[in-house]
Amino acid sequence: METLKLINSVIAVVFFLCYTYQFCYIPVVWLMRAKPHSEPRPHRFAILICARNEEAVIGDLIASIHAQTYNPALLSVFVLADNCTDNTAATAENCGAVVYERHDSERIGKGYALQALILHLEQDYPAGFDGYFVFDADNILSPDYIEQMNRTFSDGHDIITSYRNSKNYGDNWISAGYALWFLRESRYLNQARFLLGTSCAVSGTGFLFSRKILREMGPWPFHLLTEDIEFSVHQILAGHKIAFCPTAVLYDEQPTSFRQSWRQRSRWSRGYLQVFQRYGKRLMAGILRGHWGCFDMAMAIMPAFLLSAAGIVCTVLLAVTGAVQGGGFPMALRAVGTMLGGMYLTLFLIGAITTATEWRQIRTTTAKKLRYTLTFPLFMFTYLPIAVSSLFCKAEWRPIQHRICAAQIGERCKEEALPF
Repeated sequence: METLKLINSVIAVVFFLCYTYQFCYIPVVWLMRAKPHSEPRPHRFAILICARNEEAVIGDLIASIHAQTYNPALLSVFVLADNCTDNTAATAENCGAVVYERHDSERIGKGYALQALILHLEQDYPAGFDGYFVFDADNILSPDYIEQMNRTFSDGHDIITSYRNSKNYGDNWISAGYALWFLRESRYLNQARFLLGTSCAVSGTGFLFSRKILREMGPWPFHLLTEDIEFSVHQILAGHKIAFCPTAVLYDEQPTSFRQSWRQRSRWSRGYLQVFQRYGKRLMAGILRGHWGCFDMAMAIMPAFLLSAAGIVCTVLLAVTGAVQGGGFPMALRAVGTMLGGMYLTLFLIGAITTATEWRQIRTTTAKKLRYTLTFPLFMFTYLPIAVSSLFCKAEWRPIQHRICAAQIGERCKEEALPF
């Protein structure tokens, strides 16, 4: 009994020390202002899109690229149709992209596709480009996205990530849970990091890196299940800082099926463990040298939900042991309820703050904004069994089906009287 209490207390202290600092990021965003931009300079950009069976949505992304306020003569769109069995390649080519195809049933995943695309570019465009954007096929860009990113790029930043919004926030509690987490990550993690002068982290899609970074790292050598996190950790360990552009807004589609969400987040959880296994020692060494970026990234990839799950297991064991020893079943229920209630309130606070400050960015009705703030903690709770199961189940890269095209978004916005 006493041993369980001690273990539970240690887990609670470790969790507090590891993650409370992120709450300190919140007032940073409210109180600090970014430095003014220098005069932007024109740069030639390659836009890299890896797509697997994305004929339903890839045309909208390319259309949003062609509609940019940035000089179109300085933009080249490249698509890698990766193991496609539909008309993705033809659709992208008809929309004006340069298309390559890849058929490899052994090396599966976005990392391998990006590597193949960059190798094609090195062969066919030896002069290279000033910078390389990476997007997913389901993305849609705000009209001034590249113009805003170029302003930050012109300030001398070699890697930049952007503000990630959602195409389908209001579909259900699952899509809203994803979207609210990404909004919080953009505003209250990456923007705070950038204002404080430390490194941000790339989150899947919507980022830019320079030719200098490409020369240093080679043609995308990142092939773990979470290649974006691996890229981020690699760059931070190499001494680079990832910048953030809050005015460059990207919209992507979130899963709505719990089965699909479970599969995707299992891959992420497994991928975090892979990254920690490969880079953990070097991150710890950086932490001992006082490198804040290493600490921040270690906390991002450390399995926080495993700590939470361990805490819940210990609390349940404590409660059951107390009940067996005469403490009573009501006391056992109170112990478990207190812990879960505290977790719910913490996550609700995070979601409520994000919803309130990003209210105008969230494209759904007021009722759904309020409703999905309440369900956000429940979405996050589902990470607990996912994180635990990822330790024992094989997680592999599988494509996420995307079906929401720009026309459908427009119809939804008309129905709900929302701008888009």
